[in-house]
This record gives sequence, C-alpha cells and structure tokens, in this order.
Amino acid sequence: MAKPKYIESPFKMWELFCEYAGKTKERKRVIEKATPRGVVKESHEVPLTMVGFECYVADQGLNENLDQYFANREDRYSEYVSICSRIKKSIRQDQIEGGMTGQYNASITQRLNGLTE
Repeated sequence: MAKPKYIESPFKMWELFCEYAGKTKERKRVIEKATPRGVVKESHEVPLTMVGFECYVADQGLNENLDQYFANREDRYSEYVSICSRIKKSIRQDQIEGGMTGQYNASITQRLNGLTE
C-alpha cells in the first residue's frame, strides 16, 4: 500500500501556496537608511521564495521538505506536476517583476532566476 501524502491533493498545495503568498505580502521588513536629514525607516515588501514556501509548509506541520513533490521522483507525484510548475512560476514572476521595478535587488533576482545581462 502506498504511503499517504502529507499534502493530500494538488488543490491543497495551491491553497497552501496562496496562504503563504498572502501572509508574506502582508509582512513588511523595515529598513533604516541614513540620509543627510537623519535616519529614515523604509517599509519593504517581502519577496516570495521557494525556501519561504517550504518553511511555511513545515510550520503548518505538513512536511519538512517539498523536494519530492517538485521533483516527482518515480512518478509518485504526477498529479502535482502542473501545480508545482505554477508555484515556481508565481515565485519567479514575483522576483523578476520586483527586480525590474527596483523593489528587490535586481542583481540577486537575476542570479536566483538564472538571468544574465
């Protein structure tokens, strides 16, 4: 008998990702910057990352490692392939668009997503 999956369906995985994305975008990081007029606090949006999603899922007590779902080893997670692809694209879109608009560090965004100048 096959071992039950921690994330029982592709729909549940997408639901988890949407929760992660929503909570991540609600959070802000406050950065203090020195200016000629003194220290200014800037609020920055937190980017979506695969590591952040994995940590979110682990914090829910579901799974410490999503590699099996995304790698689909031995075709055990075939029904998750399209949703995993969608999640990766959503994260990449957030990072690339954030880098292009100056919201995130463009150099880091390029490296994370295998983009070249």
